[in-house]
Amino acid sequence: MKNRLWMTVKAAALVVCGTSCFNAFAQSNWEPTKSVEFIVPAGTGGGADQMARFLQGVISKHKLMAQPLVVVNKAGGAGAEGFLDAKGARPDGHKIIITLSNLFTTPLATGVPFNWKDLTPVSMLALDEFVLWVNAESPYKTVADFTKAMKQGESGKFKMGGTGSKQEDQIITVAIEKATDKKMIYIPFKGGGDVAVQLVGKHVDTTVNNPIEAVAHWKGGTLRALCVFDAQVMPYPKKITTTQSWKDIPTCKSQGLDVEYLMLRGIFMAPKSTPAQVAYYNDVFQKVRQLPEWKEFMETGAFKDTFMKGQEFQDWLLKAEVEHFRLMREAGFLAK
Repeated sequence: MKNRLWMTVKAAALVVCGTSCFNAFAQSNWEPTKSVEFIVPAGTGGGADQMARFLQGVISKHKLMAQPLVVVNKAGGAGAEGFLDAKGARPDGHKIIITLSNLFTTPLATGVPFNWKDLTPVSMLALDEFVLWVNAESPYKTVADFTKAMKQGESGKFKMGGTGSKQEDQIITVAIEKATDKKMIYIPFKGGGDVAVQLVGKHVDTTVNNPIEAVAHWKGGTLRALCVFDAQVMPYPKKITTTQSWKDIPTCKSQGLDVEYLMLRGIFMAPKSTPAQVAYYNDVFQKVRQLPEWKEFMETGAFKDTFMKGQEFQDWLLKAEVEHFRLMREAGFLAK
């Protein structure tokens, strides 16, 4: 009698649950049903573009997604084109965006109606370094050589090449100007790859390219790395050139240039994306992070291999937003 009563209660519960239980199960097992657009709010050849295309390649190679991941560059307006596209997207899980720190700088500099809180944070994949580069044929062998020449020369003598205006590269440029008390001529280009080429061609005197944007030229002997804008040296001992590894590059601060800056490499989705959609992409990227290709990519590009998601990532974003407002205000880059 008790068994029959229990079976009756159980059956009744399943009937009551009905569609809601099915929907909950479907949500917990969400995955894309068509190709996923992967927005890069920056030009081709830069750090964000290279990471996005790397992710596209390894995800396809290891069949980590059943649907294709399609990289699309939307660099207009210092990345505003890409951010506004993601902001206006339907929360169906078929559009993601890789962000750099223009996530903060672009709306502050342009006044474009966008804030990172308009999107759904997924995860921080890594932090990217900045290195002070000069042409290998330049007379500057150390940071001291470079800063001494700046201090002794006239303002405007040195040309700094960078990606875009009032973004990360120019923020660092302003910090260098303050440290040396001399102005530089800042020349913006479309992407980090183009910036490195301009330095190789001696059209600018220096750059602060991310490692991955300049590594091929450094390895080829056409560029020289002077210092990294981080509190610690990069932890990669494998030789890139015949004599140097990333670990051999000193910090700028240790060489008398007290400037530090790191860049976000993070993933976001459309506003109101569901927890199940976020969980799906976090699972995909966690699987990527376990691959030997990821470890090689981190080492080649000298990334700070830092992963965050959930509340930890949101807390980091809130602090980074405050810090970028301070930096942009001090540089005079806030939109009027």
